[in-house]
Amino acid sequence: MKKIKQTLYSILFLKCPRCHEGPFLEANPYHISKMNKVKSHCPNCNLKYSIEPSFYTGAMYVSYAVGVAVAVAAYVLLLIFGIDFGPTGIFLTIIGALLILMPYIGAVSKAIWAHIFLK
Repeated sequence: MKKIKQTLYSILFLKCPRCHEGPFLEANPYHISKMNKVKSHCPNCNLKYSIEPSFYTGAMYVSYAVGVAVAVAAYVLLLIFGIDFGPTGIFLTIIGALLILMPYIGAVSKAIWAHIFLK
């Protein structure tokens, strides 16, 4: 159970897949000039974050799944709170949530991808 908590913590807070302490990204995901740039190595345990060129291209598939999860969560929250904007309003709310969370979704997708392949 502790391993699952550590992994979930390091994915959500963008930490190293091995030591769960070192930063995974060069800057905050919302820092536009360095948006979702992954560090080359962990400063804490020296884990190399990329095992081959274009390693994080596969994170696009994870990003799609995370985006769908965010869209479903936004819709469910609208249902739970009883907010009825009609179909167009619901669609625009989901699009807004996805646009606001886009940098974080990309960063979390890269972190999930790294946690799958790097140990």
